[in-house]
Amino acid sequence: MGYRCINLLTIVSLLLLFPVINGWGIDGHLTVCRIAQSRLSEAAADAVKQLLPEYAGNDLGSVCSWADEVRFRFHWSAPLHFINTPDVCNYKYTRDCEDDTGEKGRCVAGAINNYTTQLLTYNSGSSQADNNLTEALLFLSHFMGDIHQPLHVGFASDKGGNTIDVHWYRRKQVLHHIWDASIIETAEERLYNSNVDDLVDAVQKNITNDWADLIPRWETCSLNKTTCPDIYASEGIKAACDWAYKGATEGTVLEDDYFISRLPIVKLRLAQGGVRLAATLNRIFQ
Repeated sequence: MGYRCINLLTIVSLLLLFPVINGWGIDGHLTVCRIAQSRLSEAAADAVKQLLPEYAGNDLGSVCSWADEVRFRFHWSAPLHFINTPDVCNYKYTRDCEDDTGEKGRCVAGAINNYTTQLLTYNSGSSQADNNLTEALLFLSHFMGDIHQPLHVGFASDKGGNTIDVHWYRRKQVLHHIWDASIIETAEERLYNSNVDDLVDAVQKNITNDWADLIPRWETCSLNKTTCPDIYASEGIKAACDWAYKGATEGTVLEDDYFISRLPIVKLRLAQGGVRLAATLNRIFQ
């Protein structure tokens, strides 16, 4: 299955015209991509450098939110950012990976599979293919972040927490936004000098010092697959049920107890997203 591609000549103008929406927010996606880029093999790092649009330099993190920024105009891509389950705490690809029209494969797991398959053609030698592969890289990098945000694999009835109104301290928010941005923003303000680079460094230290023994398991893909989004999605709905939805019903005021207990889950999922994006790109660009 393939998805429509976007002419790269429109990218710069679209970045200026359309605001960012959902999916970890800018800093969350940047964190995932910065972690990933630091873990690339020499071959993968070279391929990423070749495929990144010129305005990005060699910074994958700077374009990791591109897929959100073009979503308003390219409506076909909207269902590719998430998965809805029928209000159950488990995920099944054949049951859950479809858009509102029932077209199968149109969810974030299907998108990861699709753009991974596209990138595996990197050495085809076609200039047109290379043009499209830039888009594939940007989509894959973004969607790998999305699938690790717990409420991007949430319940259909509340659209992944988008219809649950809560208060984040004194500010009214929907629950989905709390996980996209508010927890990260509050952590940056309180713990990281309002600096995303300090957040990235903190998660990198967690990976090195606290989670080193877990990394091989995070990186491994079953049955010699290049990427394993069904595993990531299954973890996501479990985290949504165990942490995101728990104690966060309509009208709830979420304060320090929620923030302090959920921040480690956010950092863990950011780390897993970055490690797995790197592992996927390393397998693609061997």
